[in-house]
Amino acid sequence: MAASKMAMITLDAMKTLDGRQLKPNSIETERIVAVLDEVIAKLEMSSLIPCIISSLDKFADMLGPEITTNLIEHRKLSNEMEHLLSSSEEGDTARAEERRGCVCLLEQHLKCSVRNVLRLLLANPSLCQALKHEAWVRGPPAEAFIKAFGEFRSFMLERLLTSPMEEEEKIQFVEDISLQIEKNTEAITALQAQLAAATRAREEEIHKKDNLIKDLKTSMQDLIKDCKASIQQLKQEGQKQREEQLQGSQARCARLQQDIQQLGTQLSALVLEHRASELALRKRKRRAETEIVNWIEKYDTDIGEKQAEYEELHVAYMEEKAQLSLLMEKHDVLLQEYSQIDEERRIRQKEEEEALKELSTMTLAAIRIQACWRGYLVRSLFKSKRKKKGKGKKTKK
Repeated sequence: MAASKMAMITLDAMKTLDGRQLKPNSIETERIVAVLDEVIAKLEMSSLIPCIISSLDKFADMLGPEITTNLIEHRKLSNEMEHLLSSSEEGDTARAEERRGCVCLLEQHLKCSVRNVLRLLLANPSLCQALKHEAWVRGPPAEAFIKAFGEFRSFMLERLLTSPMEEEEKIQFVEDISLQIEKNTEAITALQAQLAAATRAREEEIHKKDNLIKDLKTSMQDLIKDCKASIQQLKQEGQKQREEQLQGSQARCARLQQDIQQLGTQLSALVLEHRASELALRKRKRRAETEIVNWIEKYDTDIGEKQAEYEELHVAYMEEKAQLSLLMEKHDVLLQEYSQIDEERRIRQKEEEEALKELSTMTLAAIRIQACWRGYLVRSLFKSKRKKKGKGKKTKK
């Protein structure tokens, strides 16, 4: 009883922790759930195949010729499998390997047959619904397996929708509740054992007294007329003792009940203490959040001051950059003028060099012309002197 109560309380705690509607929140989850639903549908239909085959004449018009043919073939394979298994149990072990091979081959054919039948049935959803309504009888193992697979589907969906952090919190919460329940269960069990022991002792004492009274009654049946007074006195004493024992047992029950109440009070005090500690932790958390907000405000203030300083520096930088751009423009203009002046100077120097070169060439040419002219004059003078000397010699002869 304690274990069942603990399981029920744990289940309630799980429901309290996760009270949201289980709805898929991702494509992968929807695909996994769709695969599980498809498997459940195939299990439900495959569990109905033996019932449909047993009443194939009843469902022939509903199923159609193709599905009926496949079901007949599946029935033949099932009969062959049963016959082969029964013969393998009854026969000797000489042909065991051959029969095992036949069994494996029949298993493959049966699997293919089941797949074909399920493919044809699931292709017609309305036929599947009609068959579920008509042939609803399943074996207990199939019902148990389908139910277990449905529970597995719900468990997988819950696990897919639960994040690791939520899972850890849930496990920790369940463990804490289970530990508290175990402690309370142990205390209650101990108290119940004490109460049962006290009740049993009281009943044993009462039973002993009743037996004693019965024995006294039996032994005093012959002396009733003479011992009425003594019997009455014994009855009164027995009743008195019974009342005293009953009062004592009631006092013990009250004391045990008081102990139970004290344990309940201690439990309430522990709950209040835990709530107080939780409140203190919440205050500490709020204080930490306030400090964080103050630090953030201080950070924002410092960042604002730095931003203002940066803007001032940026303005000064932009002014200096503007001045630098003006100076660069002036420098470009001056550089252009300098280049132009240097080009003119180079051209002038080149012209002067060409003029000097031309002058030197003309001077050299004039010198050579003059030299040639002087040579010509000298040669002419020498020729004239030679001619005069020749004429003088001829006249002397």
